[in-house]
Amino acid sequence: MSVQQRKERERADRERLIVATARELAEQQGWDAVTTRRLAERIEYSQPVLYSHFRGKREIIGAVALQGAAEMAVAVRTAASRANSPRERVAALARAYLDFATSNPAVYDAMFQLDGGLAFAHEDTPEPLKDAFAALLETLGEVAGDGVHPGLFTETFWAALHGLATLTRAGRLPPEHTEWRVELLVDRLAIT
Repeated sequence: MSVQQRKERERADRERLIVATARELAEQQGWDAVTTRRLAERIEYSQPVLYSHFRGKREIIGAVALQGAAEMAVAVRTAASRANSPRERVAALARAYLDFATSNPAVYDAMFQLDGGLAFAHEDTPEPLKDAFAALLETLGEVAGDGVHPGLFTETFWAALHGLATLTRAGRLPPEHTEWRVELLVDRLAIT
C-alpha cells in the first residue's frame, strides 16, 4: 500500500469515526449535544482535524442523514421482499419505515427535520436520498393505480408515513395504535 493510499484510508476511517460518534451522541443526548468541541474530545482529535473533514455541524448532520437514508432503503426493501402480495409488501414497507423512525430518532431527525445542507427532489440530490425514495417507489409504484403518477403517489404515501412517525414520536398519537394506522393507510390509500 502506498503512502497516499494509507493516508486516504486513515482519512476515511476518521470521517467514519466522526459520523458514528455524532450519531451516537445525538441518539443518546439529542442533536443539541453534538458540538464540534464535544466530538473532538470524544474522538480524541483536535477541532482543526474535525474541520478538515466537515465544515461544521450542518455537514455532519448531512453525513448522518445520508447514512440513515442508505440504512432505511435497505430496511424497507428487505421488509417488502419478504412479503408475498402487493398489500403485504406495502404494509411491510410501512412498518419498516415507522420502525426505522422509532429505532433511530436522531438519524430520522437528521434525514427529515434538521438542516443537513442536502437537496431533496433536485438533480443534485445525493444518491443515498434518491435510493431511499426509489426503495419506497419500487413497492408503492405497483399499487399506485391506473392514471396515478407513481412518483406522486409515493410522495403522498411517504408524507402520510412521515406524519405518523413524527406525530407518534412527539406523543401526539398513541403508539399502541400504530398497527391499526398502518392497516388503515394500506387499506384506504394504497390498496383500493
